[in-house]
Amino acid sequence: MGDPESVDVLIVGAGLSGIGAACQLRRNSPQARYLVLEARDVSGGTWDLFRYPGIRSDSDMYTYSYGFKPWRDASSIADGHKILSYIREAAEEYDVDRHIRYRHKVVDAAWSSSENHWVVTAQRAGAEERIQVRCRLLLNCSGYYDYEHGHTPDFIGTEEFEGTLVHAQHWPRGLDYKGKKVVVIGSGATAVTLVPTMSKTTASLVMLQRTPSYIAAVPKEQGETLRKLLPADCVFHLVRWKQILLQIYVYQLSRRHPRTLRKFLLGQVKKALGPQYDVGTHFAPSYNPWDQRLCAAPDGDLFKAIRSGRAEVVTDHIERFNSRGIRLKSGRQLDADIIVLATGLNLKFAGGVRYTLDGQEVDFSEHYVYRGMMFSDIPNMAFTVGYTNSSWTLKSDLTSLYVCRLLNTMQAHGYTRVTPKVKGKLEPVPLLDFEAGYVLRARATFPKQGNRLPWKNYQNYLQDLFSLRLGRLDNSELEFSK
Repeated sequence: MGDPESVDVLIVGAGLSGIGAACQLRRNSPQARYLVLEARDVSGGTWDLFRYPGIRSDSDMYTYSYGFKPWRDASSIADGHKILSYIREAAEEYDVDRHIRYRHKVVDAAWSSSENHWVVTAQRAGAEERIQVRCRLLLNCSGYYDYEHGHTPDFIGTEEFEGTLVHAQHWPRGLDYKGKKVVVIGSGATAVTLVPTMSKTTASLVMLQRTPSYIAAVPKEQGETLRKLLPADCVFHLVRWKQILLQIYVYQLSRRHPRTLRKFLLGQVKKALGPQYDVGTHFAPSYNPWDQRLCAAPDGDLFKAIRSGRAEVVTDHIERFNSRGIRLKSGRQLDADIIVLATGLNLKFAGGVRYTLDGQEVDFSEHYVYRGMMFSDIPNMAFTVGYTNSSWTLKSDLTSLYVCRLLNTMQAHGYTRVTPKVKGKLEPVPLLDFEAGYVLRARATFPKQGNRLPWKNYQNYLQDLFSLRLGRLDNSELEFSK
């Protein structure tokens, strides 16, 4: 493989988080030499990979966009192609593209204490050769989703179905659903996106769910009046802060007064669907709001599709697939030409990369997370994990800014290593303290958080803003060394 090339920072992944981190390095640590390794042919991550009809953000773009690059489109809930263009536009503005190596899948990362650096190995797509890169600090921005395999429940009889069976995560190019009978299995964000979009042209469409989810109607556009009075950047920051505070308020309300929020959300649905609709069966979950993520319906598009008769929600359990479609445990038969599995994602922490410390393989489940981004006893490494109760990018922005602060401090004082160390008593808490199925399936493989700062991940942007941007770096549980 030859001698590895050397950089100060190696970023894994050229999606929303990776591009954002690279831009922040250019803005706040311009002296740092960096490289981005991306497994796919192009940038954009989720927003280039997922191609199902109607794909869009489920967070408002005023908080899902980068804090350093105002979102100027009228759409608050934006279509996927607009988000992809926005990410690539940011990369172009900060000259990130020339630092990205595409078709390079990171497979191994080895820390050497004697040399105070990581050696990262990447496999080039379509070639047997591997390359190595040496870096002072490793920033993993690959997220925690398994982009190769979506979650597929083990349904009985799928091989008997004579129609087309697709998983939303792997949408086939050119799938024609016009005039077809379609069943979408799922009740999460993907299903809530697919149903109103596909139902515009299908002969019939059923959203089949085992249990309901909370779905909130949200405005597709915001700030229209302000844009007539104020400059675009000013409008962006005003609406951004309004949305940040609203997200915090709604989440705190869900924790302290869940019945109040539940009543409000179900009242919204009753108003949208009318007094005769069985909201209790199809839209009233057994759990409290924000025990699982809320789904967003821009301008109530899902409810409009149901009320118009273009779509139907069926809440039941699948007995088996058959040649014509699906037989439910209630005895009802759902005939279909196309069945779409919107059954969720699998999680794969750190992108499946093998990490070693001086030859010893790292088991992340044995480590605690420091400040929501670094790991106990693992030097010079950070990982981007966004918020589960708010927009992902709010936290990814703070993470990359914190990494810049670390780099600048290390350069100013000649430090070669920074390592979080647990000191004192610490009780383990799941990193993703969230009851969604995809989280529960993978929880045992994830690192832990603690029950106190700086090991507690509060899922609160205001607290993180002060501690990560303004708080002191030096404390007894973050060790710098030369």
